[in-house]
Amino acid sequence: MTEPRYTARPVATPADLEAVQRLRHQAFIAETGAAPQADGRDADKFDGICTHILIEDSRDMRPVATFRLLPLGSGAEIGQSYSAQYYELKGLRNFNRPMVEMGRFCVAPDEKDPDILRTAWGALAAYVDREKVEMLFGCSSFQGTDAQAYRDAFAMLRDRHLGPKRWLPRIKAPKVFRFAERFRRKPDRIKALKTMPPLLRSYLSMGGWVSDHAVVDPDLNTLHVFTGLEISAIPPGRIRVLRAAAA
Repeated sequence: MTEPRYTARPVATPADLEAVQRLRHQAFIAETGAAPQADGRDADKFDGICTHILIEDSRDMRPVATFRLLPLGSGAEIGQSYSAQYYELKGLRNFNRPMVEMGRFCVAPDEKDPDILRTAWGALAAYVDREKVEMLFGCSSFQGTDAQAYRDAFAMLRDRHLGPKRWLPRIKAPKVFRFAERFRRKPDRIKALKTMPPLLRSYLSMGGWVSDHAVVDPDLNTLHVFTGLEISAIPPGRIRVLRAAAA
């Protein structure tokens, strides 16, 4: 028996929050070509109302990943979410069970160990079980704003992973890419998976779905799609794996 290489815990102090914001700045801004912040921190108005999870390397307690969670009692509160700035979420207001928005997920750019992602999903699974969450949602980001670089990924999303009409987000942002109407091609599955963000691949492998358009975010130099996952849709085998990781 050995101690786990990575551990996840809630942010508890101002120093923890600063570490999270500096890690996000490194991942979302310094490494992507987005406009840098003078203080080297990625911070916004949602930080104060979210629970932040910090994943550390157990050997030296170095931050290696982070994400934040915004719990909502039901879809009636979805207008408070980060995603609601970019998507018209009227359909999801009718979701009458607990939800949580997962946001700002990132891994330190120099970290490649897949156990980091497994640790993150384990921490999320523990939260979902404890709080009896019925839907996860958030924005999944592609680096850069050139949609052509992700044509196979977007074609696969169009063909296989569009959300149900009753929940599907509508256009709100001033600049979007309507991939459901654009890429009339058969996707190359290998290329599609290779260019998809790891977080989005994880959502989709568990039965997640996406919006029919991507938002162009010039501030963060990304394209992002709204992503939803109903907990009841996760295959039982995946739930067992997630709960094992949470333990």
